[in-house]
This record gives sequence, C-alpha cells and structure tokens, in this order.
Amino acid sequence: MTYRLNVDAFFFNAKTDYLPYYKPFTMTLDGEAKSVEILKQIAQANENFAYPQERLAFRINDKVVTGEESIEEIVGFLGTELQIDPVTSYRSNHCLVINDDDFMAHFEKLAPYATAEDKAYYESRYALHYASESTNFNRDYVGDALLVTAHKMIKEGSEHKDAILRVIDDEDALWSCEYENNMFAPEALESTIEELKQMLKAPTSKNLCEKIMHKCMQKRIQMPHFQTLQGRGIAYYQGQQPQRTQEEVDAKINAVGATPVHFSRTHKRYGGSLVTHNHTLAYKKAAALLLDALDSGADVLVCSEKEACNFFREHYAMIQKSAGRDIELEVITLEELDAHTANQEAA
Repeated sequence: MTYRLNVDAFFFNAKTDYLPYYKPFTMTLDGEAKSVEILKQIAQANENFAYPQERLAFRINDKVVTGEESIEEIVGFLGTELQIDPVTSYRSNHCLVINDDDFMAHFEKLAPYATAEDKAYYESRYALHYASESTNFNRDYVGDALLVTAHKMIKEGSEHKDAILRVIDDEDALWSCEYENNMFAPEALESTIEELKQMLKAPTSKNLCEKIMHKCMQKRIQMPHFQTLQGRGIAYYQGQQPQRTQEEVDAKINAVGATPVHFSRTHKRYGGSLVTHNHTLAYKKAAALLLDALDSGADVLVCSEKEACNFFREHYAMIQKSAGRDIELEVITLEELDAHTANQEAA
C-alpha cells in the first residue's frame, strides 16, 4: 500500500540563517519503505536539506525515530500530516545535522569505570539520549542513556558501584529524571530508573526558608474555584494510566453544558515524583502542563489521578511562581466532575 504524505521539514544553516524555518513537501511512499526515505525525498527535492549519514535520529511530530521505522508504522501512529525536526533543534548546525558533542561528553563521567563493552552499549543508546523528556526542562541533564548504562554496569557487578552512583547522584542526572521518553517506539524503563533511586538516598531539596516561603505563598494565593462548570472550557489530564477515555470524559463535559478542550501534554508526567528531590524541575513540569491546558482554551482541568490533582492544588503557588505568570485554572478530579453532573441532573 502507498501513502501520500504532506511533510513540513525543518531548515536551518548556522552559517547563513538567523532563525530556522519550515518548507512543505508532498510525496508518495510505499508502506514498506523506511522512514529515512522521507529525508531522501526531501534532499532530492531541495539540495539545501541535510541529515546525518551516521547515527541517524530525528523527530517526526515530536517523536524520535531512527530512520528504520516503516512508513506504514509512521502513518498508523502519526497520520499523513508530518513535521520533520532535528532530534534537538537548539543544537542544529545544518537542518537535521546537530552538534552532538554533548553525547560523548556526558559519557566521560562514567568512562573511568567503564569497559569497552559498556562504552559500546552507551553508544547504541544514542537516540534514547536525545529523546529524554527531562532535557526539555534542564538542558544540562545527562540523558536517559547514561542512567541506563550506569544501571547496566552496576547490575553486571561492577566493582565501581559506589563511584558510579556518585556520578549520577546529581540534580542534572538522576534527580532530574521522572522517566518518560519521546521515542516513537518507547521503552518501559521506569523500573530501571526507580532501582537507581532506591540505591541512593534522595537529597532534601527544601530548606527551612523554602518551607516557610511555600506555606506563606499557599495562604496568599489560592487556586481559582468556579461555582458552576456550565459554559467553561474543560480539559482532561489523562496522565500515564487514564481511568477513562477522552471520549467518555468529553461526553461528561458536554453533559454539564461545558466545552471539551484538548491539549498536547495530556499524557505527560506532571513532576510529582521529583518534588522532594528537585523541586525546581517539578514545578517547571507542572507549570508547563497547566499552561498548555490553559493556553489551549481551558479554565478547568479534570485529573484522572487524584494524586495529580492534589499535587497541583497543594503546590499551586509555587507552580505559578515557576511559570512567572498567573494560571487561572481550576483543577478537579473525575469524581468531582461526576458529582457536579449528578447535582445538575438532580436539579
């Protein structure tokens, strides 16, 4: 089967361009063709387009791919309207070609304790490194690949376990990792990261002054509360394991006379697991999620998980401070949405 694709491709040349831009392309590719063929087609149509010939990794609709995925897989998951970007835009030198010096620079921290096999394993996790969600919030983050390699070295019985743990015991390393990865074919590595955290005692991020400031701000700044949901824009934060589908919640929202709002970070993590280790990053992640919902048109956010709702409410002042702007968004649970619907029906 063949597919007609509409592709917007990222263009930038560090030597000549001040800002990046996109150019549109239309192409027809066989479903069995590999995703690298998209890049080849663009390069044939425009000689200014460049992509890596080795260690290929790039983004399609913000998912990191290696060029080996089939067009059928890409279309089945992402559709036929595609945006092509470098694996990390701010490191682009020429279109999809990036300065990847940071990749091996991070490995140097483990190098004194690593074997040739460890190094080869790390190099094989190139795409994983650049797919790290934490890098979107902390550009100094060492990357998921380094943590996974450290875990492998320890589990294989390295005599340097304590030294390896010291390398990753840092706010730019393990304590910036609330694992979620933007690979097209994601790996379930949560347990790997959790094992590393169990090996280390988490640092205490809040000193006495921070705790006092947090309590004072919570008294001064309260999350908005609306008496009615009717006429509101309501978004649904599904999290990692949603209790209900988007369609089911949309039906509830329509039933109370409100408007469903969809937003891009509906499945992203909210920072809750980081707050005792790296509160700055935790609040940044929470702010990014709430602002995404707000800027998409919501003024109420329904949370699938009670823990997420409680986190947003408890830390609202600090999240808003991290955002540097007001976040006029009420946060409620699914149960509270149900209760509101029931009350409205009873009335």
